[in-house]
Amino acid sequence: MNQLVLRDDADGIATLTLNRPDKRNALNLALWGELDAHADAIADAGERIGAVILRAAGPVFCAGNDLKERGLEAPRPHYQASIVTKLAGLPQPLIVAVQGGCFTGGLELALAGDIIVAGESARFADTHGKFGLVPIWGMSQRLPRRVGEWKAREISFTGLPVDGREAARIGLANHVVADAELDGTARALAEAIAAQSRHSVFAYKRLYREQADLPLGPGLAHEVFNSAGVAPDFAERVAKQF
Repeated sequence: MNQLVLRDDADGIATLTLNRPDKRNALNLALWGELDAHADAIADAGERIGAVILRAAGPVFCAGNDLKERGLEAPRPHYQASIVTKLAGLPQPLIVAVQGGCFTGGLELALAGDIIVAGESARFADTHGKFGLVPIWGMSQRLPRRVGEWKAREISFTGLPVDGREAARIGLANHVVADAELDGTARALAEAIAAQSRHSVFAYKRLYREQADLPLGPGLAHEVFNSAGVAPDFAERVAKQF
């Protein structure tokens, strides 16, 4: 049986590839199970992995949930939502590279990323309303935190797609590049992250996540009192600069 999520590790970077291109990488339970296992393994790897890339095979990033499996019992309650949250909570920064369609469940998956890179062909859309569905994988929380409440309302109420350039303009994507440059751009960002102190980057991600909803004063206090401190290799890193 073909793997539905491929993993390739090189130079401290783990790349996960959705590998169901004949189904536009629709998210079935088997694919979710493989994503779940990979997320656990990457988290367990700790500082051996400095950054993670999530990409997709074929011309479409993800068409969303596999509606043919609607009604099938998942292995545990809130299964898919828990996996999106697990990916978002990885200690390593997660870069998501999106080409073609990135719809509904696929968009919720992409929103787990710390950095989203869009190809020019990318089309982001929330189509819950098209099918009479409501979000349970995080759309109503993560999308407004990316683009602001009022733009999120427009995207969700209308179901209209946002192209790669517009996604970058509104902050849904960090970058928009030609499709031919998508993997290279994601890789370059991952290499830059992996070259930093894992101690610092992991601490930054934790602080950003923990302070996301705090007012400035409590946020500043949280940073001070929850600091991970100086990295063990601080002196070695400083010495290399001189």
